[in-house]
Amino acid sequence: MAGNTFGNLFKVATFGESHGVAIGGVIDGCPSGIKLDLEAIQTELNRRKPGQSKIVTQRKEPDTVEFFSGLFEGKTTGTPIGFAIRNTNQKSHDYSHIKDSYRPSHADYVYDKKYGFRDYRGGGRSSARETASRVVAGAIAKQFLLNIKINAFVSQVGELKLTKNYKELNLEETELNPVRCPDQEMAAEMEAYIKDIKKQGDTIGGVITCVLQNVPIGLGEPAFDKLHAELGKAMLSINAVKGFEYGSGFSGVAMKGSEHNDQFNVDGTTKTNYSGGIQGGISNGMDIYFNVAFKPVATIIQPYETIDKEGNMVKTQGKGRHDPCVVPRAVPIVEAMAALVLADYTLINNSIK
Repeated sequence: MAGNTFGNLFKVATFGESHGVAIGGVIDGCPSGIKLDLEAIQTELNRRKPGQSKIVTQRKEPDTVEFFSGLFEGKTTGTPIGFAIRNTNQKSHDYSHIKDSYRPSHADYVYDKKYGFRDYRGGGRSSARETASRVVAGAIAKQFLLNIKINAFVSQVGELKLTKNYKELNLEETELNPVRCPDQEMAAEMEAYIKDIKKQGDTIGGVITCVLQNVPIGLGEPAFDKLHAELGKAMLSINAVKGFEYGSGFSGVAMKGSEHNDQFNVDGTTKTNYSGGIQGGISNGMDIYFNVAFKPVATIIQPYETIDKEGNMVKTQGKGRHDPCVVPRAVPIVEAMAALVLADYTLINNSIK
């Protein structure tokens, strides 16, 4: 199976399945001498782990990361950083009913057709549990980036949408509620809505907004390696993501060029930021902001019809422990993938100067 490595110079390769012994990864290219705050890394994992509130899956995993290489006396050595997170709360029998059938909108069918074999327990490699490894790598990338601020938050659940932009919000309040929305009144509405959806045995989608501040001018390459293209790839590689837009995004099509152009100030900053901090694929020093759309989780605890391996229509029902809405736990994943892109492009920039 290819496609398990992300990055050019700051690279992470992940391994493992949802119901295997462990998941983990190897980070290659991390510079030496970085003093790592291991508690901060674990905190990032805790933000993503299951069982943290009543509006997420109740699978109980401590998600404690173990490091095996690449660290000495609390600092990175410049050699590959190997780590693992052990799976401790698998309930594989919850998936025995889909051993010979395919769940709609899951990877079951295409995995079976592509590889001729699949791990049906929790989706195997296609499970969002794989993203815990990304969070570890992203947490290390954050500590390499130092002055760059990376803040993601839930801006929409279903039709409940924040009307304020990120500058009108106190992003430090994101962690004050289980939804991870920095507007406390809207967060309460979202939480109640997710709980109601869960009672129905259904799921709902949402949007995560991410803001990158203090990004230096010059990150990104012309043509195929534009900064926004890599950010888009990073976000679209996350499970359940269906859309990515940065800057003015799709709303920009309704504007005239005279309205959309970001006019300069004498210091090189711009009066507006419809470009979203990126021009010509290269960061311009302004805030980079983007939205990531997540579909409703495919597993619903309701009866449904599907097909089995023989092509017969069969009736079944979703079982097990699943998120009614994935966006609260996906916030640290979005931040991690953004950090990996910025770390990689920082190293690329340094290599050509």
